[in-house]
Amino acid sequence: MDYLEVYTNTIRERGNEGLAKTIEKTADEVGEKYLADFDYVSHKIGLLFGNVQSGKTAQMFGIICEAANQGFAAFLLLTTDNVTLQQQTLQRVKDDLGHFCICGENDAMKFTENALAKPVIIVLKKNYRVLRQWANIMRSTAFMVGNPLFILDDEADAASLNTLVNSHRQSSINRYLDYIKNEASSSIYLQVTGTPQAIFLQTLMSGFRPYFTYYFKPGKGYLGGDFFFSETGKDCIRVIDRLKEPLRQAVFHHLVVSAQLLKSGEAVSNFMIHPSVRMNVHNKYKKEVENILHEICTDFENEEVQLSLKEAYNRLHPKKHELLPFEDIREEVQELLDNHAIKVLIMNGKHEVDAEEYAAGSNILIGGNTLGRGVTFGGLHTIFYTRTAKKPQADTMWQHSRMFGYDRDPGMIELYLDNRLYKLFCDINATNDAIIAQIERGIENVKMYYPEELSPTRKNVLDKRHVFAVSGGTNYFPLEPSNHTIEDLDKLLQPFNDHEEKYQVSMQIIKKILEHIQTEPEFPIGAFLSFINIYIARNPGAQAILIVRRERDIKKGSGALLSPNDWKLGNNITDKMVLTVYKMTGNKGWDGQKIWVPNIKLPDNAIYYDVAEADE
Repeated sequence: MDYLEVYTNTIRERGNEGLAKTIEKTADEVGEKYLADFDYVSHKIGLLFGNVQSGKTAQMFGIICEAANQGFAAFLLLTTDNVTLQQQTLQRVKDDLGHFCICGENDAMKFTENALAKPVIIVLKKNYRVLRQWANIMRSTAFMVGNPLFILDDEADAASLNTLVNSHRQSSINRYLDYIKNEASSSIYLQVTGTPQAIFLQTLMSGFRPYFTYYFKPGKGYLGGDFFFSETGKDCIRVIDRLKEPLRQAVFHHLVVSAQLLKSGEAVSNFMIHPSVRMNVHNKYKKEVENILHEICTDFENEEVQLSLKEAYNRLHPKKHELLPFEDIREEVQELLDNHAIKVLIMNGKHEVDAEEYAAGSNILIGGNTLGRGVTFGGLHTIFYTRTAKKPQADTMWQHSRMFGYDRDPGMIELYLDNRLYKLFCDINATNDAIIAQIERGIENVKMYYPEELSPTRKNVLDKRHVFAVSGGTNYFPLEPSNHTIEDLDKLLQPFNDHEEKYQVSMQIIKKILEHIQTEPEFPIGAFLSFINIYIARNPGAQAILIVRRERDIKKGSGALLSPNDWKLGNNITDKMVLTVYKMTGNKGWDGQKIWVPNIKLPDNAIYYDVAEADE
């Protein structure tokens, strides 16, 4: 049986030829690059990286099928520790991969009796009791000793990493995952996520840093970060700082979108409000929304209400359906209000809401963390996001971006947020694009940078002994440099006159210069080279500033390298990397040798993150 063909035929029968082709592409490439040469003695760890809500589950299923074609027979599919999500995933596996033996958490006997006669997929949530139980089940079966285990960890950055790393202990889930993969005779552990920040900042010795990464592009019609947070996305952004009554405007937008969608034959129109994690804030917003809806309903013919309705209608430019006449929209809005057909739902720890409640009709959903990772909202065209934190985390913010997806109409979606949040989202998107560019160019040691006010991920999963940050706008120079060959550096720098104030040069030249310089272990020259790769990956022609000075007579070990004029010159340049190189005479130390010494300043207002392994 060709497991991949059976699966993609199922997708095609549902009318999704485009998705079937992307699944085949991902499965074929992962199979050829990372599965075909598996040696059946190693433990490999990799990362499947895709945009948030871009179809990672379907791609993951395709990889399972390709692995089964290549002889893998035991698959462990992990979900976050959520009963509903585990059950939804289990049901989706049964619907899509019925040609496998499929086991839930209570199917130990089914697993044992099958004895890999058919390839098996075990769907478990990441709960330490469940993981401990299945670790014992797999250890007790003789047939697992002679078969590799293929683990697929969905949302791998969410619960799998060691949250006690800085206490020199191992958190329960991380310990059992480690145990399961290492107790197998051999394994492939595939992490799956749309927010890999924490994963890329793991050390190799943690056992959870990927040795390989595969990025799959979203399919046609996907609205993601580049749609909302680049130049093209400005039409859908509503900066609430500039609006008199932003929530009221958002409600009117939802009303006209609901009317347009439902009268055009669509099943659902959703509006998400994400203000805070605090439940009292959720209640406050619910009351405010209900008051706005009541006011509109009871005073529908009021001139101001009709004007607001017309303004919201005029902003609609649907791409998937023809825009209905205003009078039709108006009548549908009135009918929705009169029939109390617009549901206002709170989703948080105190209010459980079944997905079926917002799968149809017009709905307004209010909540905090419950609106984040793993939850999908169909027909989501209005988003009101005001959640703030003193030090927000890039991966958490991005997972809260429920506006991403395929079933959105680009001509009707509106995102309401303040200017600070919009800027942060733009910065996160820029770094995501840089990460993707590095992966696509085959750069294995992926690096990232963020503004000073934004953290890449939560601190408790980063080993502070090995993860460090380099600040943009700060001058760095080594105390114990050496030149690979000073002759090569002389030749490389010969075109640059030291009487010229500065030169704008390709970053490729900066990289070449630094590759000729060695430093003491405490100075992260390798990290600076990796940061240069970030810029080159996104733009091979990226530019930097080079300042060259010769015949410098500075004492080795002095607290400052740059002259006051050169320090001021470099510090006035904030948007580009600045490399200042001094050629020392060797008269004041430096072992009496002439030597080129670098001073490096990365672009301002950003923190650049790197991981130093124990043996570096």
